[in-house]
Amino acid sequence: MKNFPEVEIIRNDKNYGFTGGYNVALKNLKDEFFVLLNSDVEVTEGWLQPLLSFMDTHPNTAACQPKIRSYSDRNMFEHAGAAGGYIDFLGYPFCRGRIYNTLEEDHGQYDDAQPVFWATGACLFIRSNVYLQQGGFDDSFFAHMEEIDLCWRIQHTGMKSMSFRKAWSIMWGWYFAEK
Repeated sequence: MKNFPEVEIIRNDKNYGFTGGYNVALKNLKDEFFVLLNSDVEVTEGWLQPLLSFMDTHPNTAACQPKIRSYSDRNMFEHAGAAGGYIDFLGYPFCRGRIYNTLEEDHGQYDDAQPVFWATGACLFIRSNVYLQQGGFDDSFFAHMEEIDLCWRIQHTGMKSMSFRKAWSIMWGWYFAEK
């Protein structure tokens, strides 16, 4: 920590899972925005500023995500979030750029800022006041699908979740799962 004195370590007394771990940590922060970034995500240079600028100029947007590409083939979308998520009529989640296990190559076909049903928790940019007003992630999820639940609750407030084209990141998760 001597190289990063501005970093504060929050040690939990037990494993609260993905959801509880974020909820415990974020309730103590006083920032305008939270960036929830999985440890298996590699961000690209300059990825954060376009998201911040977009949120500053779109006050009705509560959460947004960059496009997520695969580590093993950086031209392909990644399974966890791709270019923003939706729910089908049966309640099954899918993404722009990924339906079930079929991934699309990114040819710029989703290069529009687009409202989505859910923004991925792998790389989620969210207004802190909205996150906290919604009670954060539902701890009963522990891990997986928690961002869909949160974004669903956010929609009921009249605010939006967005997928944003001018920023993208690389996720390693499925790369390692396939090895």
